[in-house]
Amino acid sequence: IGKESVMQHAIERIVSGFERGELSRRQLIGKLTAFVAAASVQSSPAQTSPEESTFRAVDLNHLALRVADIPRTRDFYQRHLGMEVMSQSASSCFMSCGKDFVAFFRRSEPGMDHYCYSVEGYAVRDAAEKLRSVGIEPRIAGNRIYFPDPDGLTVQLAAPGFRA
Repeated sequence: IGKESVMQHAIERIVSGFERGELSRRQLIGKLTAFVAAASVQSSPAQTSPEESTFRAVDLNHLALRVADIPRTRDFYQRHLGMEVMSQSASSCFMSCGKDFVAFFRRSEPGMDHYCYSVEGYAVRDAAEKLRSVGIEPRIAGNRIYFPDPDGLTVQLAAPGFRA
């Protein structure tokens, strides 16, 4: 099977999951975006093999967004996407989105706060050592680890199945 055929089959699987109701529109967009990003990295001549990668991402765990008004945002996502509240405070709201979740944090400047990948064999200390060994200085908060991508977007790592 050629590379194009494999890519087409993977995209068809993602879209079929959406059509069967297994994925929300947001999940569909997120998975297609992640797929396209991964495909562009794989086609890059400077790619590394999976054995050489620092980590192995197995899922897009969650997105964290900065919003101006928690109740307004919560109500919007409940009404229009059917998402359910997992936990909420005056400054944050975590909402389920299938097996994933979206975190909303009240901030004066709306935008993306970070995105999180589930990685195989995650342990915060080991992850910090691996990142430092490749020249990336992580920020650690409890059992969470964050670091910037080349464009300054914040990446978080977590164990598979991590829930807020």
